[in-house]
Order: sequence, then structure tokens, then C-alpha cells
Amino acid sequence: MYRKVDDFIRDWNYSAAGTLKAIEALEDDKLDQAIVEGHNTLGWLSSHLVNAPSFFGGLAGLDVPSIPEGEKPTTVKELEEAYKKKAAKVEEEATKLSDHDLERRVEAFGKNMPVGQVLRSMIDHQTHHRGQMTVLIRQAELPVPPIMGPTIEQA
Repeated sequence: MYRKVDDFIRDWNYSAAGTLKAIEALEDDKLDQAIVEGHNTLGWLSSHLVNAPSFFGGLAGLDVPSIPEGEKPTTVKELEEAYKKKAAKVEEEATKLSDHDLERRVEAFGKNMPVGQVLRSMIDHQTHHRGQMTVLIRQAELPVPPIMGPTIEQA
């Protein structure tokens, strides 16, 4: 749980940079890559990571608008641009919070929890799906970017 806004912003920017690296590693013709048929694809995971900050941000009281259905990104370039905008909007909105705001309790996931915990959940959620993406990136025979440290591709 976050108790200092500056701590969240620092962690968010680090996490968002890693997610952007994962999206940038993709190629349009690999967006249908799934671990097995019927499971989440690279395209779905990327789109989900673009949209998730709107959901989590909304729970935390941040104004991070969703992308309208007809404007959802479908190419890697569009996903990159949409994610950059969404990540910047999260940072912009977070700067409006006070440390005290992080203690405010909100309804989220069927619980009453502090905003600081919701924001931690947003980063954890992103990290979870980004990890799934790295497996699929390798399975798609694309180089896995160094998100949280070096990968075999940098050796």
C-alpha cells in the first residue's frame, strides 16, 4: 500500500516504462499469439494493459478516461501511443493527490480499501499481465526486452 504519493508516482513510472517496452517488442503479425488456442493473446493483453488504468484509476478517484469502443488501438503503434497517453494521464492525476488521500477508503473488489492499496493493486495487475506477455513474446520468437533486468537476448 502506498502512503506517499511520490512513492506511487516513482513506482508507476518505472512499471509503465517496463510495460511500454513489452508493447514495443511486439509486431502486428504476432498479436494473435496465445499460449494455447482460446487463451489471452498478445493483442488482448496489450489492449487490456492500455485500458486497465482507467478501471483502477476510477476506483482510486483518478480521472483516467477509457478509450471509446470504436477508437480502441489495434496495431502495435496504436497500442504504444495509447499506452503512453494513458500512463502519462495516471501520473498527471496522481500528482493531484495528497498523501492523506491515499488513506481515504473506497469500495474496490468487494472490499473497503485505502486508495493507496488500490494504486498498489494497479501496479501489481500490470506486472502480472506483463509477465504473461514476456512468455508469449518469447513463444512468438520475438526478442524479450529487458523489463526488470537483463534477458537472454542481452547476454
